[in-house]
Amino acid sequence: MLKIRNLASGYGKIKVLKNISMHVDPGEIVTILGANGAGKTTLLSTIAGLVKANSGEAQFKETNILKTKAAAIPALGCVMVPEGRQVFATMSVEENLLLGGHVIQKQGKKLLADLLEHQYELFPILRDRKKQLAGTLSGGEQQMLAMGRALMSKPSLVMMDEPSTGLAPLIVKEIFQIIERLRDEGNTVLLVEQNAKAALGIADRGYVLETGKIIVQGPAEDLLANKDVQRAYLGREK
Repeated sequence: MLKIRNLASGYGKIKVLKNISMHVDPGEIVTILGANGAGKTTLLSTIAGLVKANSGEAQFKETNILKTKAAAIPALGCVMVPEGRQVFATMSVEENLLLGGHVIQKQGKKLLADLLEHQYELFPILRDRKKQLAGTLSGGEQQMLAMGRALMSKPSLVMMDEPSTGLAPLIVKEIFQIIERLRDEGNTVLLVEQNAKAALGIADRGYVLETGKIIVQGPAEDLLANKDVQRAYLGREK
């Protein structure tokens, strides 16, 4: 579904990603691990068109999306749930969700209504809060809203940037259960996450980024057993 070849990008003269090559197959959860500053957010932002690539390719289905405007990428089926939620605080929960569905509005009101209902099924608390301003929600509720807003475009690939940041352990568990459900429903997920143990617990495969380069990759169970990964990201000394 997504194939990246020799991707390099950054900010002005600062090179962050250095010839990254990776892939995501349909129906997978693939996680990207790495310390702060490794380039994880830059990777997702480059795929989403928010950061301009210096070189390389990012082929989503049949399209090299590095040559596609950021505003057009969600309509292709690739969406991003940004770090820090970034919900529209002065709009209601339902208005935020409907805004996420703008790319499929032309397909009819019934599809939009069905997608809205599905988000309320996935995130029951949002139904209870649908008339409430998004800025008044708790951190966990805002994360669910950001996920639901992205899913309103009926994407094939959902990219998530640090969905567990700042959330209580019980809410984190719930968020990861929902991510697993998304895969079970046929979605593909590219997950950037600091909580390596939780991410590898649900992922099919993973990549470890260090200073803009992939240093380790493989099935999630292999990364969990890798001593270097354990030492660096799982807090184990042996």
